[in-house]
Amino acid sequence: MSDKQQEEVKIPSIPETLPLLPMAGSFVFPRMLMPMEVSGSSANSLIDETMSKDRLIGLVLLKKQDEPAETPHTIEDFYRIGTVAVIIRMAKTLDNKTQLLLQGIGRFRLTEILEGKPYLYGHIEPIEDSSKKDIEIEALMANLVNLFDRIVKLSPFLPQEFGQMAKSIAEPGVLADMIASIINASFEEKQHILEILDVRERLREVTKLVNHQVDILELGNKIQNEVKGDIEKSQREYYLRQQLSAIRKELGETEGENVEIEELKAKIENKQLPEEAKKEAERELSRLSRMHPSSAEYTVSSTYLDWMTSLPWNESTEDSLDIKKARRILDEDHYGLEKPKKRIIEYLAVRKLKPDTKGPILCFAGPPGTGKTSLGHSIGRALGRKFIRISLGGMHDEAEIRGHRRTYVGALPGRIIQGIRQAQSNNPVFMLDEIDKVGNDFRGDPSSALLEVLDPEQNFSFTDHYLNVPFDLSHVMFIATANMLETIPPALRDRMEVIELAGYTIDEKIHIAVRYLIPRQIEANGLKPEQIRITRSAISKIITGYTREAGLRNVEREIATVCRGVASQIAEGTIKSATITTRDLHRLIGPVRITQEAAMRTAKPGVVMGLAWTPAGGDVLFVEATAMKGKGNLTLTGQLGDVMKESATAALSFIRANAEQIGIPEDFFSGRDLHIHVPAGATPKDGPSAGVTMLTALASLATNRPVKNSLAMTGEITLRGAVLPIGGVKEKVLAAHRAGVKTIIMPKWNKKDLEDVPAKVRKDIAFHFVEDMMDVMHLALEKAPEQQDK
Repeated sequence: MSDKQQEEVKIPSIPETLPLLPMAGSFVFPRMLMPMEVSGSSANSLIDETMSKDRLIGLVLLKKQDEPAETPHTIEDFYRIGTVAVIIRMAKTLDNKTQLLLQGIGRFRLTEILEGKPYLYGHIEPIEDSSKKDIEIEALMANLVNLFDRIVKLSPFLPQEFGQMAKSIAEPGVLADMIASIINASFEEKQHILEILDVRERLREVTKLVNHQVDILELGNKIQNEVKGDIEKSQREYYLRQQLSAIRKELGETEGENVEIEELKAKIENKQLPEEAKKEAERELSRLSRMHPSSAEYTVSSTYLDWMTSLPWNESTEDSLDIKKARRILDEDHYGLEKPKKRIIEYLAVRKLKPDTKGPILCFAGPPGTGKTSLGHSIGRALGRKFIRISLGGMHDEAEIRGHRRTYVGALPGRIIQGIRQAQSNNPVFMLDEIDKVGNDFRGDPSSALLEVLDPEQNFSFTDHYLNVPFDLSHVMFIATANMLETIPPALRDRMEVIELAGYTIDEKIHIAVRYLIPRQIEANGLKPEQIRITRSAISKIITGYTREAGLRNVEREIATVCRGVASQIAEGTIKSATITTRDLHRLIGPVRITQEAAMRTAKPGVVMGLAWTPAGGDVLFVEATAMKGKGNLTLTGQLGDVMKESATAALSFIRANAEQIGIPEDFFSGRDLHIHVPAGATPKDGPSAGVTMLTALASLATNRPVKNSLAMTGEITLRGAVLPIGGVKEKVLAAHRAGVKTIIMPKWNKKDLEDVPAKVRKDIAFHFVEDMMDVMHLALEKAPEQQDK
């Protein structure tokens, strides 16, 4: 506005009555300029009359902002405190609207609305500011100016000149009104400021509003900066990716990368992964798509997705539930082994009747070479399932079972998941070979990880550390093998159904050699069946004269040696075919290594043949006792363990306590030392089952009565002479049968264990079951010379 126009606008004194303009959607403070547009007949009449007089109008705020200004109003519809304004400029428009520029000049209180005018007209009382300027007001003003300056700087919509203008205002009331008119506040909050007549209180209230506005603007500015940063980052990434895409296109890399990502995406969609596995795979694929192929993480993610999409989450082979066919396959592959065959047929039968039954956890326990591993192959073939075998011998790292976490370089899943992937089926026959030889030391304990694998109640959600998602192992048929059960942790052993394979009789070995071993070695050594024939007597001689074992590995080695000898002669052209008899064995595999020494060694008093259990099956051992001049000491040799030494001491105590009843001379123990030796001194021996043998050896020595020919014994003793039961009966009996034993003395409690012994063996051996050591000596010792004379 020009200086001339300002001179024309003179502010008159405020009269007691004023035309009233209802305010809705706008607000005017004293000393402030405000443009406004009005319409309607009553408003235009008010403006016309006002412009013809002093240009003063009263601006009053409607309590209800949504009511039209043209609606008839009463005094109750308005706030009582309003602003007196002067019309500085007025202009009419073509659409019957009026443009105004108003300037507030002071406050008033509306006391009454008068009638008789075509517009609102009322009686008013002018109001002046009441407080005087002091130090507190100056402090409030300074603080308010600083806060307002922050608003101006934070708000992108306010001109920076507003901050300088606020600093130039010296009147506290004007400063409060000016800042209240500029800040973003509601009409009710502005009306509240207008109604505060005390300037000090007005400054405080405006300061509250300004503080609130500063908080809003600062928070908004922070959000804006974050959003702007994210947008800038996204734009920068987009720009860089576009550049990278162009570079890859020039290098010819784009096609290969997209193909790999698309292939993995298609595999995930087609694989029908479980929900949790699918989420993990899709998350990893999303990460992979944002990586450069040259980064190390790219290879890690790509390998992980390859494992996830190649595992048989839902693929399984259909079980062959033909019981007769399965029985035929098992009989074709193995001779004997009735217990494990019977258990597999039972499993098939249950599976046929109840398809959703959980797989058993079997453990084949027995000496080496008895067919445990090959039986697993036959089970897989009989069931029509894939067969997977892993060796646990010497394993000491838990990660071999559960896998390594992907944070490690070169991480891979554990052997279980690797085997499942190899089988490409979620229900293979899975053999855990040599489970009794799992390591357990400071380096780790894999047997603890196997607890979950071998528990049907838990392995449906087996979590490999590498995959980090559950995999269902409940459909897998786990079969473990072990040579001895004692080294398997009890918790792990409790989860398995143990089936013992004790060993083979001589007749069974001959059948197996004829049916399986000889044909296999003929083929392995390049011979034809018509070029070599091994007689049954030669096979029997190989078994009894060159090997002493529960299994068949050494038998097969000796047969291989025979086949190689014949193959070399045929290759030289000296012969065209050969029939191997017992006379040819010395030339082909050397002299007989094992002799039937039992009769010769037990011919003298003090020597008794006992039976022992070993991890390789049963074996016979000889206990020798002798006496010499001394002071009554007892010497034990032969690498005996503590339990075996205690058995020898208990035997001697029983002999001395019952010397007269046994028939031992009274002066035998006076002035004599006793020595008990168990030959094969290089082999450690322990266990209580040699107690009967040691006591009989001492009794034989003291009475000078040798043990009967071809007799062996086993059993634990007490100080009272009771014979207690022992273990490993089948292994011990088979060992005795291989050694040519004709009579066995064993505890009465073990009579039930003979059911597991083959019928032919039971027929060849006479068994005596005893409860008391007196019965043992009566059965084992030859009669005294004086009794023989009678």
